[in-house]
Amino acid sequence: MTITGPGPAAAITAVSTADPAMAAETPVRFVKLNPAAQAPVYGSRGAAGADIRACVAGPVTIAPFGRSRIPTGLAVELPEGFEAQVRPRSGLADKYGVTVLNSPGTIDSDYRGEVAVILVNLGNDSFTVQNGDRIAQMVIAPVTRVRFTEGALAATERGSGGFGSTGFRDT
Repeated sequence: MTITGPGPAAAITAVSTADPAMAAETPVRFVKLNPAAQAPVYGSRGAAGADIRACVAGPVTIAPFGRSRIPTGLAVELPEGFEAQVRPRSGLADKYGVTVLNSPGTIDSDYRGEVAVILVNLGNDSFTVQNGDRIAQMVIAPVTRVRFTEGALAATERGSGGFGSTGFRDT
């Protein structure tokens, strides 16, 4: 990922590495709404999501089973036909029981407001978010729009079975 552009507006260039020989770059412009905000950054060459950080004036403590909307200080401009998915960080979930409540959160291509992350603390201890903490990851993905049509549904072997209908464990 590269970041280009002077001043408060810059562009993140996301590189598709499914086939490194055919890497395609999709620029995503962002603006720092707060000077303390930090650009999204991929943690490794193979990372699917870019880490996004908290941009808070002071510590925010989330009580057990509580939630809080954490600002990032960033706004993004996604190309039409793309979305950003805000997903939990596995380390926060594993170590502290903290996750993204509406996971994945969706940022639509026509949204220009601040990116915020709704964190929920499912752990037994309070969790404190500090300015600059990596709180979530953002995955940029293409969107397929469909045309919904009303009518009879084709029969399948599964039918209307859901919510565990295919079983839990092989016996």
